[in-house]
Amino acid sequence: MKRREFLEMMAGAIALALVPGSRARGSDQTADSGPSPEPGPATDVFVAGVPRDVPQGDLKRAARETAEAADDFSWLSKGDTVFIKPALNSGNPYPATTSPTAVAAVVELLKDRGAGRVLVGDMCGVEHVKLTPEKLTGSSRQLMKAGGMAQAVERAGAELHFFEEDGWNAFYEDYPVNGAHWKGPIMMPNILKEVDHIVLMPRCARHILAGSTLGLKAAVGWWRYDTRLEYHHDAADFHEKTAEGNAVSTLLDKQRLVISAADKTLTTFGPDKGYVSQPETGLIMASSSVVAHDMVSLAWLLDNWENTPETEKGVFSDPYTSQFAVTLANHMVVKWLGGWKQAFSSQKLIRKDINTLMDDRALTHAYRVFGGRPKVILNAANDGIPDELKNRLGDMTNARA
Repeated sequence: MKRREFLEMMAGAIALALVPGSRARGSDQTADSGPSPEPGPATDVFVAGVPRDVPQGDLKRAARETAEAADDFSWLSKGDTVFIKPALNSGNPYPATTSPTAVAAVVELLKDRGAGRVLVGDMCGVEHVKLTPEKLTGSSRQLMKAGGMAQAVERAGAELHFFEEDGWNAFYEDYPVNGAHWKGPIMMPNILKEVDHIVLMPRCARHILAGSTLGLKAAVGWWRYDTRLEYHHDAADFHEKTAEGNAVSTLLDKQRLVISAADKTLTTFGPDKGYVSQPETGLIMASSSVVAHDMVSLAWLLDNWENTPETEKGVFSDPYTSQFAVTLANHMVVKWLGGWKQAFSSQKLIRKDINTLMDDRALTHAYRVFGGRPKVILNAANDGIPDELKNRLGDMTNARA
């Protein structure tokens, strides 16, 4: 953000705080007070261990092993079209965005399994790219090139596709099958009508607004900016809308696999920058269930948070720890999406410490949306994950508090 933009937003934030009765001041919010999530089915998540600074060829092999352990790819017929959705919020390198090496590995695997076309794409955050009915500013394509992902996936044989390049009208209405927090439709890119399957490839990172950005949060990249405006403007149920946005009919019908590389994690700030944790043994995680995947991914993020230096955990290094910073940041996003009028009328987004999996409102609501909290069965996809680490993650994932 430019200094002028920051000063403008600070002035606006002070004005918001001073306006009597402003919705932006927000009413008190607590974590979703719905019924306690019911137990769900046993669900497999496969994890591979990778040593720190592993050669890229070994990381690619581990990603492929994890995908093949998690899925037999019986859904894939010769000639099918597959869309791989990474997390491309900015042009910053992994782990601020998805690992290019892991995406390339999955592209090659799909091609080897008979896929006809493999497309890789996303639409970046409004700080960097903005599409309106009248114009487009910024380029997800250029940002993917800047981070090195575009070159890696094209070498692997994939095509690039960026939703904003097709224009405002290249989106269609979809609706959550199980969810009541969205007022309007969720606008999804037309390209999804043309593909047979979807593979989601998020990253494991902190997020200044959501607390974490894993598989569920990555769904925002599908959405047109009017959908994102509702998401940020009506912030009282921001987290619940995150979960429900993954239960639209398109994703329920076509999303087959969720896989992420997490040999590096972003444990502070997020989503574009922060402290990079790189433990001795990193992980690749895969599951057919985005909820089960995120349970393990959040456990891994929390595990890495414990090993983050205390000097990196202050409000300036990790703004999610400050309610004022969360409030300001969300109003800033609303301003970018809809202007000052929308920013002044937007609801206050309330932060919550995330110390266990039951503290994450998006994940907790996802248990209800997707039929219960899965009992995660953690499986080793290679011999690189120490038993102690596998058992620790399993205990964290399945703990009730």
